[in-house]
Amino acid sequence: MEKSEKIKSKSEGKIFYKCSCCSTYKVMQRHATLTTDPALWNFIPCTRSELRLDIVLSCGQSFRWQERSPGHWTGVLANRVWTLTQTEDKIWYRTYSEEAENAIEESTKNQQRQGLSTNTIDVKVKKENETEAQIKDEDGNFQAAEMKFSEVKMEPVQHVHDTIPGRLKLECSAADEEECRILTDYFQLHVCLSELYSHWSQADKHFERVAQDFPGVRVLRQDPTECLFSFICTSNNNISRISGMIERLCQIYGERLCELDSYTYYSFPTLQALAGDDVEQQLQALGFGYRAKYINQSAKLILETHDSNWLNSLREAPYEEAKRALRTLPGVGAKVADCVCLMSLDKPGVIPVDSHVWQISKRDYHSYLGAGQKTLTDKVYREIGEFFRNLWGPFAGWAQSVLFSSDLKKFQGYKSNQDLQEN
Repeated sequence: MEKSEKIKSKSEGKIFYKCSCCSTYKVMQRHATLTTDPALWNFIPCTRSELRLDIVLSCGQSFRWQERSPGHWTGVLANRVWTLTQTEDKIWYRTYSEEAENAIEESTKNQQRQGLSTNTIDVKVKKENETEAQIKDEDGNFQAAEMKFSEVKMEPVQHVHDTIPGRLKLECSAADEEECRILTDYFQLHVCLSELYSHWSQADKHFERVAQDFPGVRVLRQDPTECLFSFICTSNNNISRISGMIERLCQIYGERLCELDSYTYYSFPTLQALAGDDVEQQLQALGFGYRAKYINQSAKLILETHDSNWLNSLREAPYEEAKRALRTLPGVGAKVADCVCLMSLDKPGVIPVDSHVWQISKRDYHSYLGAGQKTLTDKVYREIGEFFRNLWGPFAGWAQSVLFSSDLKKFQGYKSNQDLQEN
């Protein structure tokens, strides 16, 4: 990240930074919140029972989302920087760009040339199309004012009664249809989660009890390249450390997207960038350990043996074929391959099994699964996957994500008192 000198203008309430390239002061973009910048947000209709951002974005599926302010998650998706938040029946979103930084700077200059006030407005959301605001007058006092902003109209989610269970039809008429499409695809909002929860609860009483405290846990549909190299970093690691490694990887080999509050966001590196001759050495210096070699060699092997679209093409391959193909890459074992299949290659029935999932299967289901084994063997791995697929059906990997999330230490406060006593 480029070093910059940051100052705050008390008279205008804005934060400026001194660009290290041209030594000029520019207006800094901020991490937005729904209450302070309501007119800049769009939304997708979605209830908390269909998606819980606080769980899905921090349970170890993706490692690039951070809660920058309460209930507001900022991260990089499809080479754009987003902030997401939610109310009871909507997912609100806004995006940022480098062009917006320049636009803010130019807007401020124009206001100053025209003698217009550049004071900030503190806004509190009152209704979806109406806000209650406090505007600072010339004497520095705040006065109440009411202001309106245009609401993005979207049709509600409707069920599709076809031969595929658990499907939703999402009608979008957002200002930016491309952004709506990206989010709908990423969160797989065409899948009706409430119907799947109902099916799993009927088949599994333990799931039914857990699901009461953990609604809205769904599987992301990630970019296969980002998903693969992120999960290569997960071996013998924890979520916090993995997130730090991924950010360093992006800072060194990704493309700059924009800067918010002095924090610079980068795209995920391309295969070509990760296949460079000095990548392994640089990643070693950044603390990646043995994973540095796996990242560099896997990128090289994909480009030398296949092409840059090969990972995406595995979405069309049967599960076993896709898994075998992934396991030819350095650093990709059964669990990493299954994580990539489930979270980026459209294989919803896949059950990634690690020691954590093994413990869940023995503690909450059948103690005979892997009985007598001290390590997770290939045979035990297959038995656990087959058991849960028979129990939960074609979206078994999604059901497993609910139980996995519910067992994470960070989410224990979400459980009811009864569940805590049973555990």
